[in-house]
Amino acid sequence: MANQERRVGNALPRIRTDRTVLCLLKPKYAELMVRFRIENKHHLTRWEPSRTTYFYTPVFWKAQLAANIKRFQSGESCCLVMLNHEENEVLGVCNFTQIARGTMQSCQLGYSLAASHEGQGLMQEALISAIDYVFLELELHRIMASYIPDNKRSADLLSRLGFEIEGQARQYLRIDGSWQDHVLTALINPFEPGP
Repeated sequence: MANQERRVGNALPRIRTDRTVLCLLKPKYAELMVRFRIENKHHLTRWEPSRTTYFYTPVFWKAQLAANIKRFQSGESCCLVMLNHEENEVLGVCNFTQIARGTMQSCQLGYSLAASHEGQGLMQEALISAIDYVFLELELHRIMASYIPDNKRSADLLSRLGFEIEGQARQYLRIDGSWQDHVLTALINPFEPGP
């Protein structure tokens, strides 16, 4: 497992892997997110919701990064930005959102990677450590992830990570301007004691 600073209260996670640093990016580094989003706009369009021009501005990302920190502190989400070790480039994002407590103890996983870093195993490396953090530190029971059926990269990645297909949802999410079917997968916390 990667190096992790242990969570103390609402301390923000900082996870170092062999090639990445995962953290909740502070608003003062909004320009890094703007650069990532602009450089990967066309690459990510077919896998994400439609975006307005405002989405690609520092004003938007300063507010979004501040909101991500507040949502982490309130237990709603854990939106991790994947940086290189020099921490001057965003490689991708790993977002654990819609955290539900009570009887569910679950969340939704979404992720994206820069086009220039595809095929290098970086997302798998980052997600292995991020998932460990979510299971061990946030103590969630279940992580759910979905993908468009023709997204072979996501299908293969989730399979390698141990996610199991649980079904398919018709017109599940509005992606790139139209409702898209999605394959539904989930991963159960392997660190928990058995039933």
